[in-house]
Amino acid sequence: MATAPLRFGIWALVHGPRAAHQDPEEPYDASWERNRDLVLAAEELGYDSTLIAQHTINPHQEDLDQLEAWSAAAAIAALTKRIEIIAAIKPYLYHPVVLAKLALGIENISRGRFAINLVNAWNRPELEKAGIGFPEHDARYAYGTEWISVVSRLMEGERLNYSGQHFNVSDYALRPTSLYRKRPAIYVGGESEPARDLVAGHGDVWFINGQPLEDVVGLIADVVARPRGAAIALRPVRLCRRA
Repeated sequence: MATAPLRFGIWALVHGPRAAHQDPEEPYDASWERNRDLVLAAEELGYDSTLIAQHTINPHQEDLDQLEAWSAAAAIAALTKRIEIIAAIKPYLYHPVVLAKLALGIENISRGRFAINLVNAWNRPELEKAGIGFPEHDARYAYGTEWISVVSRLMEGERLNYSGQHFNVSDYALRPTSLYRKRPAIYVGGESEPARDLVAGHGDVWFINGQPLEDVVGLIADVVARPRGAAIALRPVRLCRRA
């Protein structure tokens, strides 16, 4: 199991300052300008990463603003020099070929500082109201596993021929690939059995909830023991709500 120094990151305020709703001096602001300024300040202060959550509608109050994650990530990539940019992605919202192309574009704009955070959906109205549907938990993870296997191989530059339950891709290759490394990094969240299989099989970094250290050690040992588990790096990242 690989280890790395503790890193600190911030949440971009894509749906406003949710952690500070009770602060009368903290106005609601999910604007591009607010997020831009926050991430630039975080980079200046030495933070290592920013996580840009993906939602099409505000997950907490639908009549409030919601910043679009991937266009914002591309813009932030062009404005920053050091900070890692992690954009969340829900597989049901993007075909893997389209998403892989977007990811490679931001990877090269950022000069090798981009990462995907694979989220197998939790905001039911966001998908159901769009007519996409919201499968049960294990089915979402099965879909996400097939989805990321296609995305990952395309990001690595493979000329892909793939036939699966959900996707059929024939003689497909994306150019340019990453100009700076093998591909963008892949973060995976979740602690269920399907989530552990997914991160062991396809993830570079695992997002887990805060809990006692001994429990964290046990979780990591479980994932490392699964197929391809030895590839998982222990890269702790503390995400702060405000810079």
